[in-house]
Amino acid sequence: MLKRIFSYMKQYKKYAYLALVCIGIEVVLELMVPMLMADLIDNGVANADIPYIYTKGIQMGGCAILALILGIGSSKFSALAGQGLGANIRMAEYEKLQSYSFSNIDHFRVSSLVTRLTSDVTNIQNSVSTGMRPFGRSPVMLIVATSVAFSINSTLALVFLVALPVLAAMLIAIIVHIRPLYSKMQNAIDLVNRTVGENLTAIRVVKAYVRGDYEIEKFEEVNENLKNQSESAFKSSVLNMPAMQLVMYSTILGILLLGGHLIKAGELGIGQLTSFLSYVLLILNSLMMMSNVFMMMTRSLVSGARIMEVLDEKIDITDELARDISVEHGEIEFEHVWFKYKEEAEEYVLSDISFHIKPGQTVGIIGQTGSAKTTLVQLIPRLYDVSRGVVKVDGADVKEYPMRHLRDAIAMVLQKNTLFSGSLLSNLKWGNEDAAMEEIEEACHIACVDEFIDRLSDGYDTEMGQGGVNVSGGQKQRICIARAILKKPKVLILDDSTSAVDTATEAKIREGLARKLPDMTKIVIAQRISSVRHADQIIILDKGRVNGIGTHESLLASNKIYQEIYESQKEGADL
Repeated sequence: MLKRIFSYMKQYKKYAYLALVCIGIEVVLELMVPMLMADLIDNGVANADIPYIYTKGIQMGGCAILALILGIGSSKFSALAGQGLGANIRMAEYEKLQSYSFSNIDHFRVSSLVTRLTSDVTNIQNSVSTGMRPFGRSPVMLIVATSVAFSINSTLALVFLVALPVLAAMLIAIIVHIRPLYSKMQNAIDLVNRTVGENLTAIRVVKAYVRGDYEIEKFEEVNENLKNQSESAFKSSVLNMPAMQLVMYSTILGILLLGGHLIKAGELGIGQLTSFLSYVLLILNSLMMMSNVFMMMTRSLVSGARIMEVLDEKIDITDELARDISVEHGEIEFEHVWFKYKEEAEEYVLSDISFHIKPGQTVGIIGQTGSAKTTLVQLIPRLYDVSRGVVKVDGADVKEYPMRHLRDAIAMVLQKNTLFSGSLLSNLKWGNEDAAMEEIEEACHIACVDEFIDRLSDGYDTEMGQGGVNVSGGQKQRICIARAILKKPKVLILDDSTSAVDTATEAKIREGLARKLPDMTKIVIAQRISSVRHADQIIILDKGRVNGIGTHESLLASNKIYQEIYESQKEGADL
């Protein structure tokens, strides 16, 4: 997994290599200082040779200054490599998400995807930015310092060799214990993000129902859970430092005791002992750095595994069977279509659906809530793929179309209308970024957007705010319809897209579509019969099955469900 993670460093590898070079030279310079110091004490101080002392002092100062400069350089290059790696991983994740089908997205919670794009990536990039220096320093320092320590006195060196297995055992035990705790902590972050996201998205509902106190309690619960999970993880991780210090000080004490005996026996000089202790401290510090790096890597590996789940998600809707064709007319045919969201699900959402829509026809789809009307139309642009049967457009299976071509030819105004931050004009141009102003005005006229543009503060340049908070529900629906018209599709699907619009405005939109865009196939999902009564044919869905197909008059005469809907709405109108 580490190999895959670091493969995303790409153009930033040069900074990683430069950082490692700086670190390597810096370590060598630092290791030279104790050797120079031992020489200074044993030869300069012992013989009262002032020029010799000055010479060695200047050499030590030069090594220290160069090491400082290289340390700054390594920190800078490490930061560039880490931030670049993080940016590339985020981009890879985001690009992969854009290729997800609806069913792929259903595998993850939105809050979890946000955490994997932010917190998890941050963990990895911080491990590189702050961990590369100790990771590069510690092995070099350990090997060189150990070699020099053995060259000074092999008997003393055996003391800290005894300590190495003890340290290794402690570190392994801590890492094994802490890894699942880090996983729980990241899941707790998911919950916090989910709660915050839901609250901010639905803040107006919260205010309307005066449920602020309830939301605070709910957040307090998930926040407390995150605190507890974090405490559990960090309680274990902080054991690393005292364990290391225990072994370090025990090792130093052992060396001082043994070294004292060797000095007394004349087998070791004071300068040598001083130098040896310096190298022992370097060795132990390098081990401590390595342990910290391992702790950091443990958390990063947990985050890396979560990121790989996003990157390794198998895309279930692909262009594998596509050929070079495009939609020309907008003819649609369902042939014995069955659908369920998950293969392991026992029941089908749609069962044995068959119907035919001619090019340029207006077709209404009506049925009770939960009859799978939206699911049905989502099969046309392949937002989902059928489980059984075939959906055809212009006589060809939708799987034979390149998805880009298919979805460009089918404009869908979804049940939940979404506007993006930016101006009204930029939102309209989502349908066609190259649209001329005349085309935009024409689309706005058909969708009756021109009726309220003049009332907006800055006309087409009016900021919509996040999610379109600066316009009403009905205005938002009309903007979304205009955006879809600008796309100039062969098929226009309106999924209950005029529910917030008054009947008079709805009639204007319907007449405008029929008059201005007669060749465009139009599919209208609605709850109101008035929205579909003028359609060329009406499809009635009931519990995921086609209950009837016909015109308003024929269904009113023969279909029980249609009659019931008509009568209920007729009575409601009389009230």
